[in-house]
Amino acid sequence: MRKAASASGDEPVRPARVQRIRQKAATSSDREYVQGFERGVSVIKTFGAQRPQLTVTEVAAQTGLTRAVARRYLLTLERLGYVAANGPYYALTPRVLEIGFAYMSSMTVAEIARPFMARVVDILHESCSVGVLDGYDVFYVARTNPQRIMTTNLAIGSRLPAHATAMGHVLLAYLSPPQLEAYLAGAPLGALTDRTITDKAALRRELLTVRRQGWAENDGESEKGVRTVAVPIFDRSGEIVAAINLAGHASRVTMRELRRDHLPVLQQAATEISNSLGVSLPAPAQTLRAKQR
Repeated sequence: MRKAASASGDEPVRPARVQRIRQKAATSSDREYVQGFERGVSVIKTFGAQRPQLTVTEVAAQTGLTRAVARRYLLTLERLGYVAANGPYYALTPRVLEIGFAYMSSMTVAEIARPFMARVVDILHESCSVGVLDGYDVFYVARTNPQRIMTTNLAIGSRLPAHATAMGHVLLAYLSPPQLEAYLAGAPLGALTDRTITDKAALRRELLTVRRQGWAENDGESEKGVRTVAVPIFDRSGEIVAAINLAGHASRVTMRELRRDHLPVLQQAATEISNSLGVSLPAPAQTLRAKQR
């Protein structure tokens, strides 16, 4: 009797079967799931170092799609500039790199930001983090803590709701109007503390203020007793790619000190990180002051 295929590799799992398994896993009752997008991604992923050029028939065989459906996806991708046709063959174009640019930029930010974050922490003796917007959350991609026994338990990979954090307010404030509307339409604006902004109109007003002044502050909105200030980081195209913040306990820093002493240090660090990413930004109005404690 023929044995069933196993994870150990008794029988190779054909791409068509993989596709059927994935389609079955995507519950039909889930209205949020866009199967067409999954198919488009699967078409892109068929290309690689071993298969730089493929025909419609080969793409269909690799993805489990019919030849007619595979052809429609390839023609759509060609129209969008992600693939190019050469006779019966299709190949990816460099424009595909745009798809992963945001992720790669965030990883570049994490690498570039670390020495600047270390300097901020050395000067101000408070925790410094860099985060990116991921769905409705701020995703922490870098963090540096001072040499102190008691620090917050946030780490790289942590998530916090964007509407409740200073970094989140910065990242949301620089969204395009359609992107912000999409966020507000679906974001669950729950309260983390009694100071969290949970009203959409109030959040809009706060984001307008943040965009106008170029920074955000948070006094116990995400965690009682924790005060933070955050500023944007821009990539080489001048678009916001991340935010950087400084967090201190209310017992150690007042909001006035946060704005007067901590914000200029953070602004300088953000400017230098952005410049390292290839954008030319002027130095902030308030220059870096090494206020040692």
